[in-house]
Formats: sequence, C-alpha cells, structure tokens
Amino acid sequence: MDREFIRVVRENRLLAAGDRVLVAVSGGPDSVALLGLLCRNATALEIVVTVAHLDHRIRQESEADARFVDRLCADLGVGLTVGAADVPTLAHADGEGLEAAGRRARRHFLLETADAQNCAVIALGHHRGDQAETFLQRLLRGTGASGLASMAMRNDRFIRPLLPFSRNRLLEFLDEAGLPYVEDESNRDPRFTRNRIRHHLLPLMRSFNPRIDEHLTALSRRFAVEEDFWRQQENRTLAEMARPDGDGLTLDRSKLLDIHPALRARVLRRALEQVRGDLLEIDSDHLMAIDSLLCGARPQGELHLPRAWVGRRYERLRLCSATPVTPEPFLINIAGPGRFYLPSGGCLTVSREQQRGQGGAGVVEFDGDAIGFPLLVRSFQPGDRFRPAGGSGEKKLKDFFIDNRIELEERRCLPLLVGPEILWLVGLRRCEGYQPLAGCRRIVRIVYTDLYI
Repeated sequence: MDREFIRVVRENRLLAAGDRVLVAVSGGPDSVALLGLLCRNATALEIVVTVAHLDHRIRQESEADARFVDRLCADLGVGLTVGAADVPTLAHADGEGLEAAGRRARRHFLLETADAQNCAVIALGHHRGDQAETFLQRLLRGTGASGLASMAMRNDRFIRPLLPFSRNRLLEFLDEAGLPYVEDESNRDPRFTRNRIRHHLLPLMRSFNPRIDEHLTALSRRFAVEEDFWRQQENRTLAEMARPDGDGLTLDRSKLLDIHPALRARVLRRALEQVRGDLLEIDSDHLMAIDSLLCGARPQGELHLPRAWVGRRYERLRLCSATPVTPEPFLINIAGPGRFYLPSGGCLTVSREQQRGQGGAGVVEFDGDAIGFPLLVRSFQPGDRFRPAGGSGEKKLKDFFIDNRIELEERRCLPLLVGPEILWLVGLRRCEGYQPLAGCRRIVRIVYTDLYI
C-alpha cells in the first residue's frame, strides 16, 4: 500500500520536496488512512505533516471526535489545529442545507489554517467510492455536464491522493497498520442526500450492475477530460467579452448571443463562479434562467440567485455578488444662486446672469422672468411627465427613459431640476421652452459638474 501510495503521489505531482501538508482529519476511516499514509511516508516524500480538525457542531458527539483526533495526532507526533463552526446556525442564517453550509465552513477553515501554518497543500481523504457518490449527487441536483466531471486529484491547493483507492482497501490498510478511527453516526443520517445515495441508491444500482461504481467513476473521468478542454474555451471567451464592474462583471450581450449556446452556458457559469468565488448551490435551472433573461424580449430585468445578482440592462449583462443598493429618494431645495451638492456626487452651480454664455451638455440657461426661485432638484417619481427639447410634445418620463435606453440604476439616481415643470434631466436633456431670448437680462444659469471626474 505504501509503495502504491507513493507512486500515485509522485506520478500525479501532488507533493514536492519540502512541502508542508495540512491534512483534514475528521476521525473517520478515510481521513485517518490518509494521515497514516502521509505520516508513514513523510521521509520518503520529504514533506512535513500537520493536521486540522473542524467541529461542525451538528452532533452531540462532535467534541469526542475532536478529543480522539487530538490523541491520534499525539500518538503520531504531528501538530493539530482544532476549529469549530456552528454549521446548523450558519445554514439557517444563509438559507442553505447543512451539507452546503458544512462544505463552505470547512473550506474556509482549511484555507485559513493552511495560511497560518504556512502549508502549501491541503490533503483531503476522498476515495474512489466518493467519485460515484458525488457523480450521482450532482446528477440528482440537476447539474450540467461540467458538474459531472470527476473530482480532480489536484485542485489549486487541495489534493486527493486516495482517489485511486477503494474504501475496502483503506479499511484493510487501517487494520494492518493498527490505526484506530471513529464512525461518524451522521454518516447514516437520512437527512443528508449523500447518505441516502450511499446506503440506498448505490446498493440498488449494484443489484442491476455490480460494477456500477467503477462505471460511474470512469464516466466522471471522461467528463473531466472534456471539461479541461471546455475550460480553456470558457476562459478565453470570457476574457474577450467581460470587464470588471464594481464587485462583479459586465458582459456584452451581443457577443454572448453570437456564440454557440453550449459555449454560452459555460461562459455564464464561469462568470458566475468568478463573481461568487464558487458554484455551491448553483444548478442548471439557475443557468437556464440567466440565458432566458439574456435572450428574452424584456430589455431590462434581474435575477436573485444564491449569493449573486444578475441584471440585464439593454445590451449589458451584469453579474454581482450582491444585489446593487437602490438609491434613496432625494429632494434638494434651491432657494437662489449657490452651489448645491447632489447625492450622486455631482454639483450644481446656480447663478443669475445678464447675458447668455456658452452652452454644453452640463449647462442650461432659462429665462429668469419665466421661471423663478425656489427650484427643486429631486429623484424620479412615478407619473412624472416631461417635454423634451426638440421632441413632439409631453410624454411620460418613463417612456422617455425607455426610448433613450436609460438603465434602471441611472433612472433612480438621475437628478431632475423642477420648476413650473421638469426643466432639466441634469446632464442629459432640457425641456422645451423657457429659453432666454435675445435681449433678455434676467437669466438663470445652471452648471453641472461631476466631481468624480
């Protein structure tokens, strides 16, 4: 077993000489076998081994598991870091299942511990049987082809040296090595999907084909090979059509529509992963909803996904890790000339002039005899109407926004200068009328300055 384990590690380049390896140990047979093999072969592999154990606080016996791991590490002469996470509380707070919350808490703890212990690699105890269970769990959850790819032996800092080995082989090793382990009673808890797959679905499938585990594992490996090819296409395509946008990404809708639907779905999935940091709780239904939003007739719409927000804004598709904050309504009274600062970060400079000046997109002038103070600057209100300069008459402001493809976020923060009517969509379009005529000596001049430029 030791010789075969070393061969797997070296052939797959899972470890390098001098690596500090953090081993995730629950106390169960898989993780204890992994720890035993790494400790027994640490000299041959030229590595240093240390251990991390997370108490998920799902079971009353979890503290006993931590004590067992502590004794085991003391016997093997390796260091141990113990952490705790109230997974049931985390799951309730985030509205997710215990399994998903546990995975997220465990990943965060392991990465944090690896950084603190200066470990380049984190070793996990997944074995060959886990491949079949993971394949079926993802299939039942409704994942796409990408999700059916097998677990990789190496994924960033995480390695899985036991993937070529069956659980029975690991149990034989533990017996030969005299290594104790604990049986986690939660591994039989039917509340967890993986347990129902392990104890009910897979045994039933084996009654149809005794080699089903082997076939599912081989199938997931084939998906993994194809996934490696697709990932290259996804990354290149995403880089061509996406740009950073605050805490997320903006993608060009027309470019997305030009590519094949198979690649488009994968690019959207990769963009979502980049924004969220992972794809936990994201399934094919979510990706289909994004594609429907992208291809549908509505020019603007949005989706609220687990730990993500997706919004279509005409020819842009925005993906963010959280729903954009809706600006609060505002109202500013302009009693006379002066400088007035806007919530959007701009500034209005209001003055009285005796002759007309130079115009521009950020400058408007009105006949001071036709309008008078006070004026108001406020946000959009339902029912607002506007007479755009050069237009055919009055129309609903909402219709003007639609005609000019003004995005929802811009509508909500666009300042409106209001007097006898809406006089100016600040920086965008003035109303019809109220122009100072030749010889007019009472002119109200308003200049908009964007202070962020």
